[in-house]
Amino acid sequence: MAQFLLITDLDHTLVGDSEALARLNQHLSQHRDEYGTILVYSTGRSLTLYQQLLTNQDLLEPDYLVLSVGTVIYPHGSTQPDTAWSEYLSNGWNRDQVLAIASHFSHLVPQPPSEQTDFKVSYFLDGSIANEVIPRLKTALTERGLDIQFVYSSNKDLDILPKKGNKGAAATFLQQKLEMSGDRTVVCGDSGNDVSMFQQAQAKGIIVGNAKPELREWYSTQTSTNTYLAKASCAGGIIEGLQYFGFW
Repeated sequence: MAQFLLITDLDHTLVGDSEALARLNQHLSQHRDEYGTILVYSTGRSLTLYQQLLTNQDLLEPDYLVLSVGTVIYPHGSTQPDTAWSEYLSNGWNRDQVLAIASHFSHLVPQPPSEQTDFKVSYFLDGSIANEVIPRLKTALTERGLDIQFVYSSNKDLDILPKKGNKGAAATFLQQKLEMSGDRTVVCGDSGNDVSMFQQAQAKGIIVGNAKPELREWYSTQTSTNTYLAKASCAGGIIEGLQYFGFW
């Protein structure tokens, strides 16, 4: 039993089973008190949507809050994003150009202003047309020399991000900042926008049992023993995975 860093997605990963969440919160609270374990929420939600979630979910206070698919990091108690992370993302990113080029694609429906950040441009895109639109959009952006990446999840949400910015890169940034090794770091997720955490972070990975097809498909191609596919859903799957890896 020792300190570890837990980085978890929220919707359908940590949140979704109230009884299991209460049990996990109890375990984590005790572990934080005794060993100084560090808790990070990494979510596609904006600050507005995160605050909405707090009104109906009993969540522990995180030590760090990673929002908008890894493009914003808030240290605990701060109303200002981590400046080092923002500076890192700014190189090679031109938000205005991304918007101008994307405006020529009629199937892209802008998400609400609350879901847009300095380093994330977000659209709704129907799954039936996504395989046609995304490659054409990527070509149009890269031909302009833009260093970008796409995250498409839940068959409807398309995020355009700086090449350097996603949940996985944010997890690695926090590992380095906190000096936490891969064998003492756990990442948890359920959907396509969590894949980068499993791919990029040097960490143990827990995929909850209710994971979406795109994440299960990725898992089926892996041979590493560092990622565990739980049987239980949501917080119950996190508990199962933490026990599997021997964190308690």
